[in-house]
Amino acid sequence: MNTMTACMMGEMNRGKELKVFDWNKAATLIKEKNVKFAAAGLSGDWEYTGGTIFIDGKPDYDDYTYLASTWAAPELKIDGEYIDCYLMQSETDNWDSETKWPQSAIDILNSK
Repeated sequence: MNTMTACMMGEMNRGKELKVFDWNKAATLIKEKNVKFAAAGLSGDWEYTGGTIFIDGKPDYDDYTYLASTWAAPELKIDGEYIDCYLMQSETDNWDSETKWPQSAIDILNSK
C-alpha cells in the first residue's frame, strides 16, 4: 500500500476504535504449534508494519512492528499462514501500537 492510500484510509477511519494485536492469542498459537519463528503486521500493509515477533523459540523485542489500526486487521504469520490476530482496544489492558510482549503473553509462553 502506498503512503497516500494509507493516509486516506487513516483519515476515513479517524475516531474509530483501534484494532490491536492480540498478544495472548499469538502466544497461545505459537505455543500450541511449537513454532520457532513468527511475524506480525497489518493486513495489506506488511511492507511498512510487519516484522519478527518470535525467533529461535524466543520473543523478539528488537524488530520493528506497528500492530494497531482503525482499518487494517493485525495478523500473525506462522509457517507462511496469515492469521487474523486482534482485539478491539477496549478489550485489552489499553494495548496499542507500542505494546510488545505484555506479561500475560509471556506467561502463556512459559506455561507448562
